[in-house]
Amino acid sequence: MNISQAAKVTGLTAKTIRYYESRNLISPASRLSNGYRDYNDSHIRELSFVHHARELGFTLEECAGLLELYRNKERKSSDVKALAQQKIADVENKITQLQTIRESLQDLVSCCQGDDQPACPILEKLAG
Repeated sequence: MNISQAAKVTGLTAKTIRYYESRNLISPASRLSNGYRDYNDSHIRELSFVHHARELGFTLEECAGLLELYRNKERKSSDVKALAQQKIADVENKITQLQTIRESLQDLVSCCQGDDQPACPILEKLAG
């Protein structure tokens, strides 16, 4: 199938597919006589795999590692589980960071009168 068909099937854009291919994340597509890329079922599985992994927050580098494990029929599921557990730890850390940011913003907002006067403690604290 051509790139637009692959994009439709996987939910990715053609630009994203070309990017993944340029980064050697997925196997390169063969080329037809007209120079167009020709994607097969294996490409679609790889693209769908990366799409789902990205939706779960895995970086491109992490996706490459996961794809390597996916392609390796002699892999250990413990290796895959370890990567997923690390991603959980990363997500929990990010949640903690976001909660801290929310609390800081709430503190700033509570200091501001929010009236028609130009003085604003939010801006003052950001500047200082």
